[in-house]
Amino acid sequence: MTFDAASGAVAAVAPTLLASAPAITLAVVAAGCFALAASLQHDAVDTVAVDGGGRLGLTAFRSLLRRPGWLLGLGAAAAGSALHAVALVLSPLAVVQPIGVLAVPIAVLLTVRRTRESPGRGVLLGVALCVLGVAAFVVIAANSTTSTRVPDFATLIAGGTSLGLVLVLVLVATLRSGWVRCVAYVTAGAVAFGLVSALVRALSLQVTTGLVGFTDPRFVATAAGIGVALAVGGWLVQQGFATGAPEVVIACLTVVDPIVAVLLGIVLLGEGPATDGLSAVVLVACALAAAAGVMSLARYHPDARRARAAARAARSAP
Repeated sequence: MTFDAASGAVAAVAPTLLASAPAITLAVVAAGCFALAASLQHDAVDTVAVDGGGRLGLTAFRSLLRRPGWLLGLGAAAAGSALHAVALVLSPLAVVQPIGVLAVPIAVLLTVRRTRESPGRGVLLGVALCVLGVAAFVVIAANSTTSTRVPDFATLIAGGTSLGLVLVLVLVATLRSGWVRCVAYVTAGAVAFGLVSALVRALSLQVTTGLVGFTDPRFVATAAGIGVALAVGGWLVQQGFATGAPEVVIACLTVVDPIVAVLLGIVLLGEGPATDGLSAVVLVACALAAAAGVMSLARYHPDARRARAAARAARSAP
């Protein structure tokens, strides 16, 4: 990758699928790590007490820090994050981010193996929509994205926009219950993680093109923002584990995270100039299909059905 100071563009733009193969491979392995992490951490959260509102308090969270399963899940998540970060250095956000949706079918398989309960048609439909929607997204995006110089103000705008979205979603989560609360919490966490990916990509472009050094205040500030966003996103995802199934959590993460990251990449990091009008429409359609898959998975998952049945029984009880 070379930088043209006159045009502000990075050479070797519009990567093909073949050129992106190393990054795609790393992202696939990372997806497996994230699915394993979700399964392990959900099981651990299930063993600790949550408050009456279905939220994970500080006391319960401290007890998680002493549980090997949760710590193993944390290690798997860290490994996945490291692989994902390397992939982001190698290819644009629009190529790398959507691949994480492969964690959804992996998480479903892990749950089936653990519970020996076959998924219903609604769950399978949700998985299919997630995977097919994002797979098509990757194929189109891999041939229509570019890498450009990152404006200094872009990271500030990205951070402020993401913070506003997170606050709105947390408000929704506190006002609702059941699967809606789970989806709201995890979507907020996914927005934070999407910001992390965008900041990692921006920072890698700035460093590899020599625009900033490791002691530059802009590097330090962006790195600090990455750390804060990771912590906030991680906390919100744990709240999701307290109120929903691991497949629902991982589906929200792997659909919302890439959509947020890709939008930030296109709007703020300038990765979308090679995307024509038709490609943009198809990309939006793919994103909507994947989002519909998340809603189907959240609504028809066995855990969600059992929760609704229990609520109906409680209301009808004398």
